[in-house]
Amino acid sequence: MKKISTFLSLVILVMGCKAQEQPKASQSAEQSSYYFNHKPKLVVGIVVDQMRYDYLTRFYTKYGEGGFKRMMNEGFNCKNNHFNYVPTKTAPGHASVFSGTTPKYHGIISNDWYDKEIKSSVYCAGDDSVEPVGTSSDAGKMSPHRMITTTFADENRLFTQMRGKSIGVSVKDRGAILPAGHSANAAYWFYGKDQGDFITSTYYMNDLPKWVKDFNSSDIAESYLKPWTTYYDIKTYTESGSDLNNFEGGFTGKETATFPYDLKDLKDNNGGFDILKGTAYGNSIVADFAIAALTGEQLGKDEHTDVLTVSFSSTDYVGHNFGVNSKEIEDTYIRLDLDLERFFNALDEKVGKGNYTVFLTADHAAVDVPAYLQSVNIPAGYVTPKENAKRMRAFLVAKYGADFIENISNNQVFFDRAKIAEMNLDLDDVQEALVNEIISYKDIDKAYSAKTLTTTSFPIGLEALLQKGYNQKRSGDVVFDYKPAHISYGHTGSTHGSGFDYDTHVPLLFFGKGIKQGQTFDKTEITDIAPTISALLDISFPNGAIIGQPLEFVLE
Repeated sequence: MKKISTFLSLVILVMGCKAQEQPKASQSAEQSSYYFNHKPKLVVGIVVDQMRYDYLTRFYTKYGEGGFKRMMNEGFNCKNNHFNYVPTKTAPGHASVFSGTTPKYHGIISNDWYDKEIKSSVYCAGDDSVEPVGTSSDAGKMSPHRMITTTFADENRLFTQMRGKSIGVSVKDRGAILPAGHSANAAYWFYGKDQGDFITSTYYMNDLPKWVKDFNSSDIAESYLKPWTTYYDIKTYTESGSDLNNFEGGFTGKETATFPYDLKDLKDNNGGFDILKGTAYGNSIVADFAIAALTGEQLGKDEHTDVLTVSFSSTDYVGHNFGVNSKEIEDTYIRLDLDLERFFNALDEKVGKGNYTVFLTADHAAVDVPAYLQSVNIPAGYVTPKENAKRMRAFLVAKYGADFIENISNNQVFFDRAKIAEMNLDLDDVQEALVNEIISYKDIDKAYSAKTLTTTSFPIGLEALLQKGYNQKRSGDVVFDYKPAHISYGHTGSTHGSGFDYDTHVPLLFFGKGIKQGQTFDKTEITDIAPTISALLDISFPNGAIIGQPLEFVLE
């Protein structure tokens, strides 16, 4: 009797378990449906090259409702967003935004740098193992091979078993290549000169897709070779300085850096189609191409999230040429706002409202022209790298009887370590000796040895930023930085690269699917973006995202 009772108990238990399995299958289907429905079909990452945070507020009254303001009003505005490393330059900026880490880990320590292994300078995206596609120029021999970590676009590709696409678009090769990641379907950048085409490399494909060929043959680039005038009456551009001043560069062939600019007449003396890169129209053609990519690549058309990265780089060219206080930079942002509006309208139409998520940030900001700052009694100046280098070499010869310096670039000094070893000198001592020497130079405000940056922890301040930008395998033996608003640059136009607020404080806007409406003055960092998007997509964080954290208050 006990055996029968035990048998019946087991039968009831098994049947009960099977009965419970049915709801699980149904629940699994519901979870799967929710999982795909709550994720955006397309993530768009926008980087505006050299955009200071105050461009959002300075030019606010000039913006329409559908561009920057739409992001601010419908989405989330992180008002105290900063870069958390030095140097604040284009290549490391793009790599950091999309990888969620800093040059210390992703390896892109500048736009170009001295390679200690081959004893020569290398370009961040240069790759002689690939061939150009769409041009015969070496400008097409590019890939992301020097970036040693993944981006969130890479992680999305891996998560979707390569079904989710990743496409990068920019005027600059590095602005298209680094954000899209290693596994990208394509990265396209603009080649000017006598072509005016978007090109790529064999890293991605052997031939341009038909839609790209059609775009290139449509003569859109030619249509922008026209007069560049202010969008509104120039008298209303009260948010910037006078049009005629001593702080702007301008174009070869025009006596003054003042509106208007006849680009068709000026192009032959300014690199052909390359002149477009240095005007507001360079952003317009990128917007045109990004809109064409939505249809050409069928982005956001299935259940697998796609990623489109768009870098508007003409803002950087205009800033370098004319400065951050120029009428030209104001007009460039007014026109960029219009380009963003039509891009967002295209996303609404082609992907659908509520189906996409966008973030917008910058790869760095920029300093006011030091000559202008001096004219209004603000401390600023220009440094003399050649004179400093001469003094460094003379110091080493006087102290050790030899010049150990192989290269000085990107505010870093690289030693000939083999020569130091041959002389039985201690490398750490030589590094520290040079640090103690150059800290006395009038232009240099901070200096640290490689040993200090790799053995001492700096939690805050400029020292912490230098440390996060220092890559042990690629960076130099001594790192230094200049005083605030002191730059190694010409006396016209703006530049960037420091760890001061004018270079680190940049916009961070999110809007679209999965994003709350709101704003914060809490400090956020550029490396928080990739983990935030990864969290939104429920995918792995980029493999080097050791520093960044998801911004939970941004996500619904």
